[in-house]
Amino acid sequence: MYTETSVTRRHLIRGGVATAASLALAGMSPATARAAVATAARGGVFAFGVASGDPTATSVLLWTRITPTPDAIPGSGRGQAVTVKWEVATDEGFTVILQRGATRTAADRDHTVKVVVDRLDPYTRYFFRFTSCGATSPVGRTQTAPDEPGVTHALRLAFVSCSNYTGGFFTAYRGLAARDDLDAILHLGDYVYEYGNDPAEAGVAGSGDRYGPAALIGTRDHQPSTEMVSLEDYRVRHALYKSDPDAQAAHRRHPWIVIFDDHEIANDAYATGAENHETQDDPDTSYTGPGEPAGVRAEGEFLARRARAFQAYLEWMPIREPAQYQPQPHQGRQFFRRFSFGDLADLSVVETRQNRSRQVPTTSGGLLNPALADPTRHLPEPEQLTWLTQGIRESRKRWHLIGNQTVFARVYAVPRTGVLPGQIFNADQWDGYQADQSALLTAMSKATTNPVVLTGDIHSSWANELPGNPTTYPVDRNSVGVEFVCPSVTSDGFKEVLGSAAAAQGATAAFQAINPWVRFLDGIGHGFAVVDVTPDRVQTDFWFLRSGGDKGLLVDPRVDPSATVAHEASFASAHGSRRIDGPVAPLGARRDNPRAARRPGKR
Repeated sequence: MYTETSVTRRHLIRGGVATAASLALAGMSPATARAAVATAARGGVFAFGVASGDPTATSVLLWTRITPTPDAIPGSGRGQAVTVKWEVATDEGFTVILQRGATRTAADRDHTVKVVVDRLDPYTRYFFRFTSCGATSPVGRTQTAPDEPGVTHALRLAFVSCSNYTGGFFTAYRGLAARDDLDAILHLGDYVYEYGNDPAEAGVAGSGDRYGPAALIGTRDHQPSTEMVSLEDYRVRHALYKSDPDAQAAHRRHPWIVIFDDHEIANDAYATGAENHETQDDPDTSYTGPGEPAGVRAEGEFLARRARAFQAYLEWMPIREPAQYQPQPHQGRQFFRRFSFGDLADLSVVETRQNRSRQVPTTSGGLLNPALADPTRHLPEPEQLTWLTQGIRESRKRWHLIGNQTVFARVYAVPRTGVLPGQIFNADQWDGYQADQSALLTAMSKATTNPVVLTGDIHSSWANELPGNPTTYPVDRNSVGVEFVCPSVTSDGFKEVLGSAAAAQGATAAFQAINPWVRFLDGIGHGFAVVDVTPDRVQTDFWFLRSGGDKGLLVDPRVDPSATVAHEASFASAHGSRRIDGPVAPLGARRDNPRAARRPGKR
């Protein structure tokens, strides 16, 4: 029974039915567009798990989604408004409850719940849960940031990107959930993908919109089955990803710091459109959204579509609206924000889709396109770039981490020859916005802090130096910072795009030959990266999926539900060097560990 007041066995087993339902979903073949999500929703009040995010020294955001009645499935707009209670305790058994409260949720926010709990102690682990409709959620674990004046704590973050549901099982998330040494997980975008399930026809270029291994058709299918465009679509897609048991486990075990990239909206999004947004009139595919005339555009007005994507993202992800607690001058909606980790480091999380100028071709008339260096074209809006560059120049911390969506380092596809400039690889990266790229490189060169860029998006693993002047780099190695790029969780990498591991290895070798500041590059493995920060160095460990010990040379570990994760390689940067060292030995134990929460009155 779904009521606000009844007490059922769900209260005693603390969400066990919901967990079982989500486990069953992992191998379920969908019968209709929304059947899988509806089935998960009917598995329990808290079938979509719990999460926490945006930790500060004294506060953290808690998240869940409830299903108050069987028909209140995600995106349906149905279900009554209900009260949801929350508790924070010192221990997983909730023998000592430190704080409790209540909030309301309803269909207008898809029955998602967000609570910011403050008055917490720095660098401390806590446990939390929700109750509503006679049920109790699974227990989540979270912790506050290691941000105490005068105390230098350890800092270890995982960073991930590009988790396409149809691309494979979320083994990387399972690997992260099993770790006990992380302060937080940083997700750098493409948490969900917008594509549908229509497979490509053999030999027909551009047919189908399914993305991922054919072996998973019928097992890992997107819901809804078509490209997400409406608010209902975006909500259902987020619900599907939150139904995955490995994603739920990673959210339940660690606080997350998240930012979106393009696929949370549509591929290669920019300020006024996207590569994967249909703009031509087409009566067969026209979408009519609230306030939009029928048949105006095939997928509606882009800005209306983006607003729906933002709404669902803010409902379903454990993210605060930064303007509520870190207001800065900005354009549109502010998502960029900064986290402090004592005197050791800051983390600036940037957002580079909402206000970016439209992408341009890399060449014009056979030469480098001069529009790439046009100072009126921007990746982040000018206000955000000022916030970022000032933060780097004015920082007195030993390290300044930058959570960033697309590759920052210069990457040439064709090398410089004589007086002819090199041809860049991808104009969707910072290379396509060279005035902004140069401004950030200049800020790094003048900073006393050591800049470290943490990047996703490109479905491969990199360790890059950041030359202030690429033309003289091989001689003077004039690096002003470093960049680490994580592999994708599941999305196609070099191997999948080029057709073989050998082709991927050949391409990565060629990239490194043309771009000598790329000190490490792997285009085969999928997984995650872990960055560890001490006063003396920053080190990143790359962890890849394994199936029978193979990272993907002969088999595809993404399609193996029993795949594991294993260490692949490690690279470091010493304080003051702004260069990449390695390979080095993998990380060992942390310098110190977060405290257990104290009982009231105990000091």
